Amino acid sequence: MTISILAFDENTNTYGGAAATGSLCVGGWVLRGNAESGLSASQGSLPSTFWGDDVLALMKDGAAADTAVNAVTGADTGRDERQLSALDKTGGTAAFTGAASIQVAGVRQARHAIVAGNLLESEAVLDACLAGFLKSEQPFDVRLLSALDAAAKAGGDSRGLLSAALLVVRPDAAPLSLRIDHSNNPLVDLHALHRKATTGAYANWAAHVPTLNDPFRAEPYLEKTDQPV
Repeated sequence: MTISILAFDENTNTYGGAAATGSLCVGGWVLRGNAESGLSASQGSLPSTFWGDDVLALMKDGAAADTAVNAVTGADTGRDERQLSALDKTGGTAAFTGAASIQVAGVRQARHAIVAGNLLESEAVLDACLAGFLKSEQPFDVRLLSALDAAAKAGGDSRGLLSAALLVVRPDAAPLSLRIDHSNNPLVDLHALHRKATTGAYANWAAHVPTLNDPFRAEPYLEKTDQPV
């Protein structure tokens, strides 16, 4: 299974995506995004990383998600093996699921949110993923993690999960890009990594680096608990 969710929080102008799969390195393969373009999730039995990047480029130039998805997928003769979802700068969503996608494959959409999946245990996994996000009252990034948890509890992947990822971007903060590339418990590990990345010295340090709204920011951060990269 690969299950992904993309969403936009209009109250904080934040874009976020999360994904999990029974294979390796889901974050590197599937999730792309930035606060100037929106987000993409490119997946499938033979996924194209070009799709994810190309749809972002079109949306950065002002294309709506559906226009961008149609343009990128329509030009690829191998599209039947692939799946793509996109969320544009306004929170609009669109998706494509290739005819040869491994069943169960499909998409669910709500306002400012889209779930896509393939090689799923059942259609219920898609519904659970979206509901897990929509029903959660936690902060936006935790809601995305809740969506993955709900998908896994609904059956997820008969192979089990090996990798998971979270990507959150906004114009006034550093990107939060977390990846568990190989683990017997990737969702548990992703939750743990998220806690470490959003609390304590690392989170304090990240508040001082450049952002889209302040690209030259260099506020001194000289505590002994520095977390330089």
